[in-house]
Amino acid sequence: MAEYRIRTHRSDEPLPRTEELAYRLAAVATDPVAVDADVTEMIVNRVIDNAAVAVAAIGRPPVVAARDQALTHRRDDGATVFGLPDSVRVSPEWAAWANGVAVRELDFHDTFLAADYSHPADNIPPIVAVAQRLKRTGADVVRALATAYEVQISLVRSICLHEHRIDHVAHLGPSVVAGIGTLLNLPTEVIYQAIGQALHTTTATRQSRKGHISTWKAYAPAFAGKVAVEAVDRAMRGQTSPAPIYEGEDGVIARLLSGPEAEYHIGLPDPGRPKRAILDSYTKQHSAEYQAQALIDLAIRLHRRIPDTSRVSTVLIRTSHHTHQVIGSGAGDPQKYDPTASRETLDHSIPYIFTVALQDGRWHHIDSYTPQRANRADTVRLWRNVTTADDPRWTKQYHDPDPRNRAFGGEVVITMDDGTTVTGELAVADAHPAGATGFGRDQYIEKFRTLADRVVAPAEQDRFLGLTARLPDLGADDLFGLTVDTGASTRPTTKGIF
Repeated sequence: MAEYRIRTHRSDEPLPRTEELAYRLAAVATDPVAVDADVTEMIVNRVIDNAAVAVAAIGRPPVVAARDQALTHRRDDGATVFGLPDSVRVSPEWAAWANGVAVRELDFHDTFLAADYSHPADNIPPIVAVAQRLKRTGADVVRALATAYEVQISLVRSICLHEHRIDHVAHLGPSVVAGIGTLLNLPTEVIYQAIGQALHTTTATRQSRKGHISTWKAYAPAFAGKVAVEAVDRAMRGQTSPAPIYEGEDGVIARLLSGPEAEYHIGLPDPGRPKRAILDSYTKQHSAEYQAQALIDLAIRLHRRIPDTSRVSTVLIRTSHHTHQVIGSGAGDPQKYDPTASRETLDHSIPYIFTVALQDGRWHHIDSYTPQRANRADTVRLWRNVTTADDPRWTKQYHDPDPRNRAFGGEVVITMDDGTTVTGELAVADAHPAGATGFGRDQYIEKFRTLADRVVAPAEQDRFLGLTARLPDLGADDLFGLTVDTGASTRPTTKGIF
């Protein structure tokens, strides 16, 4: 890895374009390295994973609305939409939009956590949509996704957006552009211009993940992907972007991040080095914020030790600063304890999630979030006695530079009504590569089959899985098969402007 120092530069201070971070990211995209076999295998896994969570969400209102919007922008030479036959095609930016919402809606696909947060599989919908529109091959898609994961994960390792309350999709716009640049073999200069446009238009505040969390949470990454597609289109037509977008006197570092005196150190692969960052990311076994994954597994274990949760007096979860501040009581959001809160809010409430998993001994992407489940009197009583604490030990492990030692779990102390305690801790989720049942191809397929059950016909499941397994060898026409037909309406069922 090469490490680059970036900082704010005054307008009258020379900064060669080739030394701007946006240009260096573009150079990663144009580096023509082969994709390693294990990286290719993981890319296939994540394509399967995305399809699994998309079909599970296919009837949810945000997904229906996004799909309906896409259906008003049909074009015969466009891209496919999850839920519909591959003969139904729409303009690629709208396919990226609809598919991005479907993938993100249940908070159930892959994650990478470091200085900031990310769901790098959000790169897949826009890249596949452009590949379908411009008749690229499966091998092109594999190369493009290796780039997109590399760029997003490099940014997430180095630049914390959360501390400045900037939503994490600000790292997604540049990574989608970089991936499309690789897909289309675009010049470095064109990719550079599109990265600047995408970043400039996808920086937004974290209010989308604060307080009453709305349906926009699923739309935010889809918006970034759509904007990235449009930015590449403009750059290919010769249009330019604000520059230097990161280092400028009024750029992202100076005005949105740590200020004019700040420095960031960005690690990027040396020229000729394979892009392997996807192997540092991990998917979810449970439909909830990633930092809840290990704690759900731990709650299920503790359920076996506490058959009568009515005797539980309090629960203290010692965990990392990020977990405490984002999904714990440290967020200061009363909505995290509100039984009438939205599903989006509940999946960012570890007090709620831990309570339900402890009581039920399981976690389900639908049943665990129903209003009836959230309003159970015994659940509300226990839920409001669950608190989190920022523990330096867990914060240190969360940020450990060695991925093999990094941990996203915590320690739980349950105090019973007679004063006795039940304790437990878990560092990583069972599905994590270092966990008890780390996911491989079989587990990704099982997740797809489970979520597609009674939503997708068995023959359609078999077709999709068989095709996806051959992703690196697919021709341009084959790529249209990277969708799943659930029998959803091919005509809009909601009304708007379009």
